[in-house]
Amino acid sequence: MEMMKLCESDHRFMTVIWDNEPLTSGELVAICARELGWKKSTTYTVLKKLCEKGYAKNEDTVVSALIPRDEVQAYESELFMERNFGGSLPGFLTAFLGGKTISAKEAAELKRLIDEHKEG
Repeated sequence: MEMMKLCESDHRFMTVIWDNEPLTSGELVAICARELGWKKSTTYTVLKKLCEKGYAKNEDTVVSALIPRDEVQAYESELFMERNFGGSLPGFLTAFLGGKTISAKEAAELKRLIDEHKEG
C-alpha cells in the first residue's frame, strides 16, 4: 500500500484508533468528542474517508487500524528529513540538538541505534 502523509486532523484521529483499538464506533465517537471536540457526524465522516483510503476498517461497528503507527511515523520522518535537511541525518541532529546537551543514557541509546542500523 502506498503510504501518504496524514493531515493533522487525520493523524490525531488515527492516534485515537491506535491508542484504543479495537473499539466500537460508539466508543470512537465518545473519545473523539472528549479528546478532539468532534461531533458524531464529523467522526463518522472522517472514519468513512480513512476506511475508503484503506487506513482503517469498520467491520460490524468494530473499528481498527489497517496501517501501523510505526510505518506512518517512519514515512513522515523520512519526508520531514528530505524536505528540511536534504535527507541528511547529521544535519537534522545538529539542528535538533542546537547547543542542547543530552544525557549519557540518551547518547548511549543513540549510539546503539546507529550501530544497529549501520551498513555492512
